[in-house]
Amino acid sequence: MPATIDDTYAEAFRSLYAEVLITARDREWLDHAVVAATGNASSTILCDCEAGLDRYVGPGGDTSISTPDGRPGALVQFHVPRFRKDRVEALERSLLVRVSQNVLTCPTARAFSLQETEPYFKLGRKIAFFGDGYQFRDERFGRRVWVIPILGGEFVLDRRFGYADGLMGGNLWFLGGTEEAAIEASARGVRAVAEMPGVIMPFPGGVAASGSKAGSRYKFSIASTYEKFCPTLRDKLGDASGVPAGVKSIMEIIINGGDLASIVAATQAAIRAAVDTPGLLTISAGNYGGRLGKSFIYLDPAKQPG
Repeated sequence: MPATIDDTYAEAFRSLYAEVLITARDREWLDHAVVAATGNASSTILCDCEAGLDRYVGPGGDTSISTPDGRPGALVQFHVPRFRKDRVEALERSLLVRVSQNVLTCPTARAFSLQETEPYFKLGRKIAFFGDGYQFRDERFGRRVWVIPILGGEFVLDRRFGYADGLMGGNLWFLGGTEEAAIEASARGVRAVAEMPGVIMPFPGGVAASGSKAGSRYKFSIASTYEKFCPTLRDKLGDASGVPAGVKSIMEIIINGGDLASIVAATQAAIRAAVDTPGLLTISAGNYGGRLGKSFIYLDPAKQPG
């Protein structure tokens, strides 16, 4: 039997996000750049940002988006919560560190921005200082770029990188009768979301095994384990537990994106892909009753406004 789908919603909150187009001579070196640039960027709790692969574009990918240099490319998103007072500076710092340390260093890689926005970061100029005075401005591939001489040849990147409002925190919970069922259901969901444009899944393999709540009994921690939904605490918590009978494991997918419509579409794709997983009991989602964000993603598509 298909899993039960809870009559609930996920609660997303606003972000600032930048989208970087990375290109390389082939998929192997492109993947090395993407993996490095999105490393240690799963959760805003302690990471500098949340980052992940949106989709491959150009040769071997989504050909509706061409790459400036005609090579294989990948769109990568970087998000910081809008509630951070230093959100603009934090996003720029994340881009500066990750593009300079993880893309510039990757053989054959280049970095471009497809976001034509105001305002923007003069990221190219800042990274170009690595050239130690030998960097120069040029026009390549019909774009205004900085060129940095490096041991491997040249690193080329756009002068300006845009950023815009986005959303973080879309989510789905997969409640399994076994750990294997919960993992398989979430993996099916991840594969479906990966086919949807405009969204990322920042956690390892797209799956979070440690869903959290805001706050903690410890003053130094801003978030902690969501004990109400830990299956091994059901007996200890008694009526305070939110884990249904028979559930042994809960896996979560977090979905960030450029807009609500993209996250809604990705959510529904994941539900359709996972609902028939053997041993999956329920598909649900986490929310805080509107206290964290005002963008709701309903599991029942009929309830989604607009």
